[in-house]
Amino acid sequence: MTDQAPQSRENHARFVPLWHYVAWPILLGLFVWAVVRLVGNPSADTVGDVLLLFALLIVAIFTRSFALRAQDRVIRLEEQLRFQRLFPAALLVRMDEFTPPQYIALRFASDAELPDLARKVLDEKITDQKAIKSLIVTWRPDHMRV
Repeated sequence: MTDQAPQSRENHARFVPLWHYVAWPILLGLFVWAVVRLVGNPSADTVGDVLLLFALLIVAIFTRSFALRAQDRVIRLEEQLRFQRLFPAALLVRMDEFTPPQYIALRFASDAELPDLARKVLDEKITDQKAIKSLIVTWRPDHMRV
């Protein structure tokens, strides 16, 4: 996508303004307001409002987490296919040792540096995504993250 700034470790997190800066604050604000109303004037209506807004918050949280979980599975599959194309045989036999967070972080490594970085991640048992991303020299952008 040519209209986007080059992606790096510092700016790769995805923020959707309508989601993060509009929908979430509205939901949270309405929930807090409903709780305040419930405390000040307990009634079946105010209990119902709190429960409804609590349910909406749960739906919003799980909607996001389900989408991310499905995307993480796709990333794992994509990376396994890329590993098969790029890894030497000695490293391919270790492919089952990678954890989902390692796959997710390694997707940003360029093809040229991936085999050596992957070996380092396994040998040194690096599991923290930020630590793995900080080792990447040539960033491979992912503009399709949910």
